[in-house]
Order: sequence, then structure tokens, then C-alpha cells
Amino acid sequence: MSLGSPTKYWWDEPLDPYEKTWVWAAGVFCVLITIAMPFWHYTGDQNPSQEYYKISPEKFDAATERFITAYKVGEEQGIPVVVPPPKSDIFIRAHQFGWEPILKLKVGQSYKLHLGSMDMNHGFSLQPINMNFQVVPGWDNILNITPTTTGVFHIVCNEYCGLGHHTMIGKLYVE
Repeated sequence: MSLGSPTKYWWDEPLDPYEKTWVWAAGVFCVLITIAMPFWHYTGDQNPSQEYYKISPEKFDAATERFITAYKVGEEQGIPVVVPPPKSDIFIRAHQFGWEPILKLKVGQSYKLHLGSMDMNHGFSLQPINMNFQVVPGWDNILNITPTTTGVFHIVCNEYCGLGHHTMIGKLYVE
């Protein structure tokens, strides 16, 4: 009794030489890009290195309140406006549906920016600069920043956080 000839599938066929060339080219490209990623991280301006530490939202809130109390110069629509000295630690806290405080920074001066969330995941997006970071409750994300352009910048939450998400816009002034 004969079972017939075995079924042939496309993967049983040998590759055409032209296909082999493209498979090898794609493989080499993947290896090169994988090797280049750490190099770009340390030499490029597009990926600022950050530190992050586990901290309770209550402790981050208390640190932010101390910062606001020390450097507050006024209010804008009920949100404190803060002018910290250069080379200092500055704090921004996220909560449904706002960012606090409003910072006034000096161009060309460096700061250590602490980002923290009081309630849920938020996305820190500084507009019009392409700067995006995840802000997670229980974590203090620290970024070393040096503003290079003067103007008014808006902080937008780019992680959906509820029905008022579209109203979650903060400000940062650079003078």
C-alpha cells in the first residue's frame, strides 16, 4: 500500500542566491544596530541618562512641598511658581490632572530634575522639545537638565490617566 509522495512546503526549497544575499544583509544590519545602541546612548544628545530611586509617594510629596516652600515666588491660577537657584535639585510632581509646581529656570544653567507621581502612571512630555519620560508612582526619576533655549514650554501627560487627562498641562519657563 502506497501513501503517495510527501507534501512539499515552501520552506523545504533552497533559497535563491538573491534571497540569501538579502537575508545576510538584514542579519548583518541587525547586529550592527545592536552594537551601535550603547554607543548612541553614551555619545548622543537624544538619550539623557537618568537615575531613579524607589520612594513612597508621600515622601516625594513632602520633598516637593519643601522645595516649593523654599523657592516659591508667586502663583499662577492657583499653581505655585518656583524660581530655584542653578545647580539645585528641582521637583515636579504629577497627579490627576496636573503638574506642580511651575518652574522658572535660567538658560545655560544645570539642574537636577526630580519627577514623581502621586497616584498613577503619567507621561512627562516637554513640548515643543521631543522629551518623553514615564512617571510612575513610588519612583523618583532624576534627570540632569541644562536648558539651552528661552521660552515657555508646556508639560503634557502622554499616558492616559483618566477622564480629565486632556487637561493635564503644566508649564516651565526658561529665561
